[in-house]
Amino acid sequence: MGIPGDGLTMVQVLTAHTRKQDPAAAVKEVHDQISHQTSSLVLFYCSSEMDLPALAQAFNDQFPGIRIAGCTSAGEMGPLGYIDHSLVVLSFPDELFAFSFSLLQDLSDLSMQEVHDRAQTAKQTLYQHHDASMLQQCFALLLIDGLSLREEPVTRALFNSLQGIPLVGGSAGDNLHFQRSQVFLDGQFHDDSAVLLLAGTPCPIRPFKSQHFEAGNQRMVVTRADEATRRVLEINGLPAAPEYARMTGVDVDNLNPMRFATSPVVVLINGKEYVRSIQKANDDNSLTFYCAIEEGLVFRVAQGVDIYNNLLQTLEDETREVQPQVILAFDCVLRKLEVEQKALRPAFSELLRRFRIVGFNSYGEQYHGIHVNQTFTALLIGEPSAEEGR
Repeated sequence: MGIPGDGLTMVQVLTAHTRKQDPAAAVKEVHDQISHQTSSLVLFYCSSEMDLPALAQAFNDQFPGIRIAGCTSAGEMGPLGYIDHSLVVLSFPDELFAFSFSLLQDLSDLSMQEVHDRAQTAKQTLYQHHDASMLQQCFALLLIDGLSLREEPVTRALFNSLQGIPLVGGSAGDNLHFQRSQVFLDGQFHDDSAVLLLAGTPCPIRPFKSQHFEAGNQRMVVTRADEATRRVLEINGLPAAPEYARMTGVDVDNLNPMRFATSPVVVLINGKEYVRSIQKANDDNSLTFYCAIEEGLVFRVAQGVDIYNNLLQTLEDETREVQPQVILAFDCVLRKLEVEQKALRPAFSELLRRFRIVGFNSYGEQYHGIHVNQTFTALLIGEPSAEEGR
């Protein structure tokens, strides 16, 4: 996509999107749309129901010598809209973006000191191999296994190590099967892993987030929990699922992903409200969350506002001073369920095109040092100047 102006073509992040399910055909289609520029990174998000080994081979065949990163998702966002079962790709031109990479494997056993050290190494690598013109702005992207249960400590350790470099990211999904979500780096998919992408660019950047829930007056106290599995066993001294159902005004037998999407809870962290979403109700009347929980935590039942107008207002505010060449977005799968329930997919698809949004529906979102739920987290990358982009 060129930029209108003086007739010269400017370098820019390119995007491609395909509904083709055959991995070789899908990768060839996106390759043909972005291969006319030299990339420092090709980033992709894909349906978990694709043939992933074949997809990995197709990427390796079509993009030899180029670093490729990505993950599985619970829905994709790109030029074709707000859809499922697709492949969306971004190509970052090497004239405008420098990257260093770190693959964090075996998250269940990885110490946070090691996470801290890996981030420091990635930062040093970026700074040592690129001059100041490519490091005017820095940012970090995190793709992490959404079933690893390790998002909170990893996100916190990375952000603390990076010392204020903006960090946004998303937890990989698997289309609500909750069986296997994977990240991709170095030619293959990985379980129980995370990919840290640390970038430098002369382009302006703006991290931001949007959530459409506010704390109500009803309070719930977690009185018994299994923190290792993110399960709340009791709320207010009573079995968790029936008590949550009572406080949200529904029958316990009607607790399902759609109900959880419209009735999350909110916690206060450093005076700010963050959404905490429920993944599922279990046979033992416990509730499994998408985020870490602990005994003594105080929830407030959340009250929603209009999801479309809330996001539209946020996007208009964030783009008022900086014109985006792309907005990298991580949008909670529970937000997608609400969009579907309210028949808002066409409207959201138009927002994606209008604001150049590319991303995926996630099992959780990372914003700076905090793992959040039911949130649209994003990084706006502005247009390069004429001198930088030619």
